[in-house]
Amino acid sequence: MHTEILEINQDQCVVCQVETRLSFKPLVEHLQERLKTEHPIKAQFYKFLLEKLSELQATDYIVKVADLERYQEMLVLIYTILTPLVASEKEFFWAMSTPVPDKIFFSTDAFYNFYTNNAEVAHVEGFEETDHIEKKQLQFIYQLILKRFYNFTSVFKDEKVLTYTDPVSHLNKYFSIHADTSFINIFVDGELPVLDFEKIGEQMHEGRELEILADILPLHHFRLEGFTILTLTDITMTRAIDNLRSVLVEHADERAAYPLVIQSLKTLAGNAEIEFGIMPFLTLNDKLVFDSDDCKDSVLMDAASKAGIADEVMYALVEEYRKNPRPIIYTKITDEKAVDNVMLRIIKQAGICAYTLIPIYYNKKLAGAMELHSTKELIIDEVLLSKLQRALPLLAQLFQYSIDRFNSAIDSILKDKFTALQPSVQWKFNEVALNYLRGLKNSDRLPVIDTVVFENMYPLFGAIDIRNSTIERNIALQEDLSQLLNTLCDALVAVKKHVDMNLIDKLIYNVKEWKVRISDYTNSNDEVMLRAFLDNEVDPLLKHIRSGHPVTAAVINEYFNSVREESGIAYQKRRELEASMQLINTSVSHYLEKAQAMLQKSYPCYFSKFRTDGVEYDIYIGQSIAPEMPFNEVYLKNLRLWQIRSMVEIARLTAGLSKNMIKPLHTTHMIFIHSNPINISFRNDERRFDVEGAYNIRYEVVKKRIDKVLVKGTAERLTQPGKIALVYFNQNEAGEYLEYIQYLQEQGYLTGAVEQLDLEELQGVSGLKALRTTVNYVDAELPESID
Repeated sequence: MHTEILEINQDQCVVCQVETRLSFKPLVEHLQERLKTEHPIKAQFYKFLLEKLSELQATDYIVKVADLERYQEMLVLIYTILTPLVASEKEFFWAMSTPVPDKIFFSTDAFYNFYTNNAEVAHVEGFEETDHIEKKQLQFIYQLILKRFYNFTSVFKDEKVLTYTDPVSHLNKYFSIHADTSFINIFVDGELPVLDFEKIGEQMHEGRELEILADILPLHHFRLEGFTILTLTDITMTRAIDNLRSVLVEHADERAAYPLVIQSLKTLAGNAEIEFGIMPFLTLNDKLVFDSDDCKDSVLMDAASKAGIADEVMYALVEEYRKNPRPIIYTKITDEKAVDNVMLRIIKQAGICAYTLIPIYYNKKLAGAMELHSTKELIIDEVLLSKLQRALPLLAQLFQYSIDRFNSAIDSILKDKFTALQPSVQWKFNEVALNYLRGLKNSDRLPVIDTVVFENMYPLFGAIDIRNSTIERNIALQEDLSQLLNTLCDALVAVKKHVDMNLIDKLIYNVKEWKVRISDYTNSNDEVMLRAFLDNEVDPLLKHIRSGHPVTAAVINEYFNSVREESGIAYQKRRELEASMQLINTSVSHYLEKAQAMLQKSYPCYFSKFRTDGVEYDIYIGQSIAPEMPFNEVYLKNLRLWQIRSMVEIARLTAGLSKNMIKPLHTTHMIFIHSNPINISFRNDERRFDVEGAYNIRYEVVKKRIDKVLVKGTAERLTQPGKIALVYFNQNEAGEYLEYIQYLQEQGYLTGAVEQLDLEELQGVSGLKALRTTVNYVDAELPESID
């Protein structure tokens, strides 16, 4: 036991806000009252303690903290009476302090050692470091006053939690702090005011509870006499489980929650040498998926990846475990054990000495596995497993969240990229599916699934094309092949200096022929033939020379590095071009995805986009897509106005991307106007919507052929950077759009005169006309016209 004084507040005079006196009179009064009813034997013990207390050289049993060191025997007797006999002072966190916990004057070994070792690193939850001492004590005082005089205890949380990170193990520890104020008398100067706790409660929601109480109950009117008993209870296990539960509730992204989960498992285990891995079993087509981010916290998967283990080996290994899931415990992995066990060999190569795998079930179905591992020999006993057992249901829920999120992501991609089942048309597919299910129940034969058809739909088509993309590809190919041949020629000349072979001279001659061949025009066929020449003649010879003549290794390796598709200089121009095209297409697709979500709020429509060298889209709107919502042509007009304005915004967007492109590219923008409604149906074989009927098919034909149409009587392409082209058949169709163009000119989206053009005939299509207007780029640089 310890009588050394522990200063809780150091030099901060918090308790001076209220008068306090350390007194044993409340204890004396309590013992005297108990003497009236206690068993004689126990009463004798109380009398003995009262005699000891009477030896205090103090009026009204009021003493100074510094004088208590002389009364250690009395303090031990008080401890004996107030604590269970089975409590060991080596393990029981118990102490006595001044009325407001400011100075601790008597404590068990366990409490004393804990406080002296951890006081500087521990803190009470819910209090900032800068104000927690004052705030803690004020809350303590007012909680005591309200409980004693008003029988009101809901203002402040009664239990305080002390938390700290062990400097050795780096694990979190949590202790509940309980203050027993049974032996404190409170004296009031004057009358106590009547409190309206409902009104006070409303104001306390603003976080001003201490300020409000200080106005109503000034502390200088109160005096506290007695002492407080402090006990600490280790609640680390309970808090670790609570933290796990909070992670599940508060984190929408399970992947982001994994580090917090692992930290909670470490706290639960209470052993700093134990590391954890978690591995949900994600499957696609009943085959495990290992390359997901959710598997990155598995030590087995990480070790296999670093060791270069083939995916097939891991598939077989984990698949075998899925068929027979069970706890696998290896306390010490030796070389002998790892010889015939692939999993242990992988683990041991990662420097792990002990490894345990525990299956995790969700609703009796295997959801994943938890790993325990250590670089030291590790005993996995029933005590450790029982600690972790409480976490398994929460871990199972987390795994299931990851599995559901993975499946949902796959399903979302399928709907968005392949099946085209957007929410606006999903209801129709649901009806067809229900009819099919009913047919299965009511017929002996397999029913034919209905065709999904939407009638009288107004179509809108738009195309954003990367100008001269084919030409740009050929230019990039030519430049890359020229660079490749120059690098190869330099390498062969350098090798010739060390290796005298006539075959090298022949290859140099072939390379020079190839340089002439690609100097004027290059196409993909040239690339294929050159690739065959390199694969069949050049590469085998250079590899042979490198192995026999190490002096040539540097220059030959330089050549092989140059022809790496992902990083070599011989692919640089094509990479730059593809990066620029990808930037444009991704940006435009993202714009359209956001736009179509906004359009659906006005009136449901079917929106489908697809990539060519740019991005094209179809929009269909009409009554049949939303039978419960009355359709009006105002929605169609709103969509047509949006279509022109969105083309301006896309033109500005792609022009602004130029500064971020190594290879600057321009885009063209075209709209096809078709005023008559058409029917569309879902083609189950191709998983997409298509038009129906001979007249409607003509609409599709025009769409596919107008991308390179010329202005009649010229060699000029209709579509030009900086312009928006609107193609139509009927002059009446143009009238509505001319109004939109005039409006957008006044709004600053478009500028200049509107061109009204006749177009050259296409195969099977004649009578096409077009409007062409100029984009107002504002601060963006206007691209030059390209023919």
